Amino acid sequence: MNPHRRTKRAARKAQLRELSVQKAKPHDEAYLIWDAKQRGLALRVQPTGAKSWNVIYSRQGRPRWLHLGDAGTIGLADAREMAAEAMLAVIKGKDPAAEKKAERGAGTFAELAEKYVTEYAEKHNKSWKQAAALVRRFAVPKWGKLQAASINRSDVKAMMARIEAPIVANQTLAAVSAIFTWGVKEEIVTANPCKLVDRNPTKDRERVLAESEIPVFWKALDDIDDAAHAAALRAILLLGQRPGECAHMRREHLKDGWWEMPGEEVEALGWPGTKNKESHRVWLPEPVRDIIAKLGNGAEKGFVFGKHGRPVRALDQTMRAVCVKLGVERATPHDLRRTHGSTITALSFGRDAMNRIQNHREGGIADVYDRHHYEGETKRIMEAVAAKIMMLAGRGAGENIISGVKFAR
Repeated sequence: MNPHRRTKRAARKAQLRELSVQKAKPHDEAYLIWDAKQRGLALRVQPTGAKSWNVIYSRQGRPRWLHLGDAGTIGLADAREMAAEAMLAVIKGKDPAAEKKAERGAGTFAELAEKYVTEYAEKHNKSWKQAAALVRRFAVPKWGKLQAASINRSDVKAMMARIEAPIVANQTLAAVSAIFTWGVKEEIVTANPCKLVDRNPTKDRERVLAESEIPVFWKALDDIDDAAHAAALRAILLLGQRPGECAHMRREHLKDGWWEMPGEEVEALGWPGTKNKESHRVWLPEPVRDIIAKLGNGAEKGFVFGKHGRPVRALDQTMRAVCVKLGVERATPHDLRRTHGSTITALSFGRDAMNRIQNHREGGIADVYDRHHYEGETKRIMEAVAAKIMMLAGRGAGENIISGVKFAR
């Protein structure tokens, strides 16, 4: 039984005096004596004889209890003054009980972020790892040691300004806001400083590499120092799969010329799962098989585009550097995927084929295809698109396409 309900049944009201407070006797159950002079103030008497002052008020239709302290330490006059201040705060829309709890238990932002992940996100948010990575990268370095309750809207705006990519800034804002929203719900903090912070204006990107740009980009990748980055970006262009999935490609998932991607995460292998959690199977055209063979040194396990047992990272930074060097409009790894998709339709294979190969969900299309039934067509499309891209790049489809990559350290 809820102890507050028992107390409510035993409650009484009186014009409290210091002497009556001292003489209040314990009962078998805890009970309240409401002060007739100060609204919301009540003396709580425990069966043990312990007495405490509490302010009880309503918040969104639910009773809230603010513990003021021991009645043996706080006199009646002081209790009334404290209760009056608390009730004034309630009238102003505040929640004194939640604020007191937050002051006592919020801790640092790093601690709040960790609590959010372990107590909520891991159980309820499938994309918690991506959000947590953004928080670790952009919020924790500046806020980690600050009290979570001290972070304000100006701090959030400053964080947004430090992040160069508008979409990444918006994603980080959403990740941080989720932490504070949960903290407010759990009464760890009293406010979400991300509220009323404007997101960066964005528009859907339509960037694809023009046919004249493909050989320029391809050659520019010869000049970067990291062979794994160059190979991964070329594979994205030749396969049309999501950059994050290509970066995490595992040799264990390559079977008889096919890349078989589990929909769900495989934690032991570091495989994050596909974006839509649907298993996916895509044919590896000859140029991609050449890339994989040259990078592997005969390995049968591990990340294809990995270094020191880890997948390649920051492919977007490599693309940005290439664009700056070439003096062309910014292009991202995802634009390479989009270029592959547009090549599928340009070769008259149709939008349905593009959606199936790129594992899209568009009006339920991805759900109605039997991918094994389309094996022959998928192989033909993938080889044709790769041959077209290799021709534009100035390389024969059977040529060693990573021979020009520099392996400088």
